[in-house]
Amino acid sequence: MNDPVTARQQMVDSQLRARGISDPRVLDAMLRVPRETFVPEIYRAEAYEDHPLPIGDDQTISQPYVVAVMLEALQLAPTNVVLEIGTGSGYVTALLAELAAQVFSVERHPDLAAAACAAIASLGYRNVKIFTGDGTLGLPSYAPFDAILVSAAALELPPALLSQLRDGGRMIVPVGPSDSQQLQFIRMQDGQPIISQRDSVRFVPLISDNHR
Repeated sequence: MNDPVTARQQMVDSQLRARGISDPRVLDAMLRVPRETFVPEIYRAEAYEDHPLPIGDDQTISQPYVVAVMLEALQLAPTNVVLEIGTGSGYVTALLAELAAQVFSVERHPDLAAAACAAIASLGYRNVKIFTGDGTLGLPSYAPFDAILVSAAALELPPALLSQLRDGGRMIVPVGPSDSQQLQFIRMQDGQPIISQRDSVRFVPLISDNHR
């Protein structure tokens, strides 16, 4: 890996902007957040390559381009309150912290949640709260949310998450079995979800505590 600043610039130029990511706030956030902070030491040389990387517990840090696609779809405003399902390494959490006023994140694996908390704290973010729990349930006590980003694939749209979107709120979530997943973008309009299909993707499964 080149020095991290150069590597981040190359990532943004060749992997994101060249492939159609144009939201300046998303591009700036991905220039600022050091992805290497969220990657295990053994994979740090690959931190800015265009593919997922293992982070332990059979989980991964997502491909930068897919992360950018999801963030751009949400059209986040600086005043937004966001729910993230699947904290993982905390990388997307940090990007959301750059883009929104407040980020709530839920992670099933306690060790990943603890590591993400430490990484987020080391970078000085103060607008993030990370919880350990069942992401399919969301965080009803903090709802409604302006946006929800789900970093694991559901077999169908989780109804609890839909119910926690405010009117006009947006959600991006991979849906489908392991061999056939597609990003779905949902906008809540007059209490009804308006759903559109986006990119084909591959994510780890979203697991409910009731269906392990």
